[in-house]
Amino acid sequence: MSDSLSAEWGSLTSAEFQSNEKWWPNSLNLRILHQNHPDSTPFGPEYDYRKAFTGIDVDALTRDVDALMTDSQDWWPADWGHYGGFFIRMSWHAAGTYRVSDGRGGGGTGAQRYAPLNSWPDNGNLDKARRLLLPIKQKYGKQISWADLFVFAGNRALETMGFRTAGFAFGRADIWAPEDDIYWGPENEWLAVHDERYTGSFEDGNRVLDNPLAAVQMGLIYVNPEGPNGVPDALKSAQDIRETFGRMAMNDEETVALTVGGHTFGKMHGAVTPDHHGPEPEGAGLADQGFGWANKHEKGLGEYTLTSGLEGAWTPTPTQWDNKYLETIFSHEWELVHSPAGAQQWQPTEVKPGFMVPPVAEGAPETPPTMSTADMAMITDPAYLEISKRFYENPDQLADAFAKAWFKLLHRDMGPANRYIGPQVPSEEFLWQDNVPAHEGPMIGDAEIAELKSTLLDSGLSGAQLIKAAWASASTYRRTDYRGGANGARIRLSPMSDWDVNVASGVNEVISKLEQVQADFNGKGGPQVSLADLIVLGGTAAVEAAAKAAGHDIEVPFEPGRTDATQENTDVDSFQWLEPKADGFRNYVQKMGAVPTEHLLIDKAFMLNLTAPQMTALIGGLRVLGANVGDEGYGEFTDRKGQLTNDFFVNLLDMRTKWAAVGEAEDVFEGRDRTSGDLKWKATRVDLVFGANSQLRALAEEFAAAGGEEDMIRHFVDGWFVVMHNDRFDLD
Repeated sequence: MSDSLSAEWGSLTSAEFQSNEKWWPNSLNLRILHQNHPDSTPFGPEYDYRKAFTGIDVDALTRDVDALMTDSQDWWPADWGHYGGFFIRMSWHAAGTYRVSDGRGGGGTGAQRYAPLNSWPDNGNLDKARRLLLPIKQKYGKQISWADLFVFAGNRALETMGFRTAGFAFGRADIWAPEDDIYWGPENEWLAVHDERYTGSFEDGNRVLDNPLAAVQMGLIYVNPEGPNGVPDALKSAQDIRETFGRMAMNDEETVALTVGGHTFGKMHGAVTPDHHGPEPEGAGLADQGFGWANKHEKGLGEYTLTSGLEGAWTPTPTQWDNKYLETIFSHEWELVHSPAGAQQWQPTEVKPGFMVPPVAEGAPETPPTMSTADMAMITDPAYLEISKRFYENPDQLADAFAKAWFKLLHRDMGPANRYIGPQVPSEEFLWQDNVPAHEGPMIGDAEIAELKSTLLDSGLSGAQLIKAAWASASTYRRTDYRGGANGARIRLSPMSDWDVNVASGVNEVISKLEQVQADFNGKGGPQVSLADLIVLGGTAAVEAAAKAAGHDIEVPFEPGRTDATQENTDVDSFQWLEPKADGFRNYVQKMGAVPTEHLLIDKAFMLNLTAPQMTALIGGLRVLGANVGDEGYGEFTDRKGQLTNDFFVNLLDMRTKWAAVGEAEDVFEGRDRTSGDLKWKATRVDLVFGANSQLRALAEEFAAAGGEEDMIRHFVDGWFVVMHNDRFDLD
């Protein structure tokens, strides 16, 4: 290499080298299946956060966090000498990214430390809140995660200011790299005012936010506080609020309670114009050491702080729990004004006695109370107004509603209550937690399992039927928020029993037969089997039988102990979000959309905690086992259907077959003999990607080679066990 060329290359940064995605933007990206490698963490492969946490003194941790609330630092002074409002905002913004559509976001991973979240405009200056917590993190080390600490600090902030929360659960483990698979929106600029993420409009009454998004603009947690696209229209703001809070699993009452309760504390910051601000943390210089938004005006902090651009406190008592927010908003007439930063906000036309906000720092003036357009929506929208009036007249109802909504906000992405740890876990359970009954009585053992396997295989149900039912039940699991899965057997309940994918694959008929098997077995006395266990066991037995038919004597691991949920403890509306619109493992898609089905497959595999080899083996195995939804035969590259073989890979890679798309959509294909032109196979995009994508083809070639069938079956069994047991949190 010449000196000049070497020097030129040496001046490039890692960001300037072209990635594969740059050259081939439409290629399949398998990166999310390789995340969280044990070597990427600082603790080693044996580290288990939930076990590490058991050694912590939670009372001491609580005292340390409480003391921090009033330990005002010169480098970032506390408003009114109390960091409560600041930490509430940090916790809210960590947890508030959760969206019910795909379970992504939320405070469960400590992702607020990384881009893009650490540099979103809506997270302005929260880098200082996280840095204030650093001494506590250093004191307790790996016994406390950042994820837990972020949300615990806000919970304690409420308690130190006089509010009684519903409790708190620890158990959130940190990630060590950004979750770069999350789609936050199509825009290429922060707070873009054009509506790329919407269809329809306010005017036609049909404005709908694109799925899976929840926030109204790029870089916001919820809504623009000044109003839609900065227009101060409270009724339109209410529409945005209702949709985005609904996407985050909150109803109208929970939305009002969170707004009123959260805005009882702290203040908004817009003391100077935005031109005084430096870059966000991810764009700041080395000397800034992870700090962003440096403010060059006066001291740049305290009473000169710039964050949202709105300026002022909502109540005259911003560091204590009371009903002053509603007293303030209902006691005044409001007019539109501009903050020192130029933001549009609302202040009383005349402040009544007792409602002026005390100085935020020594020497600063009193100020009038201030509301955002989003706050004004609470008394403008008819439904919100009715709830706000009821809370105003019944403060005890507000306290109860806020406690429950706040608890839900912080814990919505943690899954069922049996994942909660720590001494502050409440005894009350909630519908949204998707809890299942605890197991009671003796567990079925090896003898009962063997008897049930034999009964299931002789029940008249085919192996394909048993496998389809087990997969349909277990594959609803989402690793993002620990929802779904086989435990609870909710596949037999509404809404799952009515889902198109389950109706089309005949699951309900299989469940009816399994219920008969369950009744006959349990009627004999002795250990009882749940339908949830029976569904999984049926699929497991069928896989073993299919492998044996192909000459492989294997045992698929099975852990009993699942229980059956009831319709009464099933949140029907919330479970609708788990319905699969596409499942490449079953060659199922309700309707072709803009995202190619092979990309949806990768996301599904990620949700199921699968590795790339496990995903590949499961696809090949499920195809030859006849697990497709429908009987069109796509991807069934075998003349030994029902046997667990590597035929899918052998025949996919057979160079005697030439593939061609059927129709312009290129979603289905035909494979014909190169010599005779005779039709041999039919395939979907998901089938052919295992020969077309270089990473997946590398796996397919190994599974198709001599000795590859054993490797394929091993990965199939491993993947099957993962899918069937993802939701067995009781085994942790």
